[in-house]
Amino acid sequence: MLKQIKVIIVYFILISLNFCWIPQVYALNFQSSSLRGLAIMRAMARESIDYQEAISNKKPTVLEFYADWCTTCQGMSPVMNSLEREYAEKINLVMLNIDDPRWQDIINKYHVTGVPQFTFVDRDRQTIDTLIGKVPKQIMVQIFEQIS
Repeated sequence: MLKQIKVIIVYFILISLNFCWIPQVYALNFQSSSLRGLAIMRAMARESIDYQEAISNKKPTVLEFYADWCTTCQGMSPVMNSLEREYAEKINLVMLNIDDPRWQDIINKYHVTGVPQFTFVDRDRQTIDTLIGKVPKQIMVQIFEQIS
């Protein structure tokens, strides 16, 4: 019995230190890309500029339509986070969760058909481009450079 308790204690210590030597533990590891992506995406959504403020401040805007359950959205979040940090002074990044009913009018306005959807809007509030799905970072950088 004492040996089993010691094994359990060691097991939990290893988990807390991110030593995932047991395959079943890996799914619980916070470093897995899905959980990490979801955490980044939620943090970005909390820090995102409000849609109305973005539309009125005369900066180009990237509208990211996403859903928490979307694994592609989660996978794109590290890329979008780095771009948001790099271009924060030049471009608004607005995160809009498609599962939130308050965004339904905006979802309809920008014809959201899948997630993630990135809609690029210039200073004059004209849509420049819309991309859906997993987009390579190089493509995103080119568009960010173009609209900034």
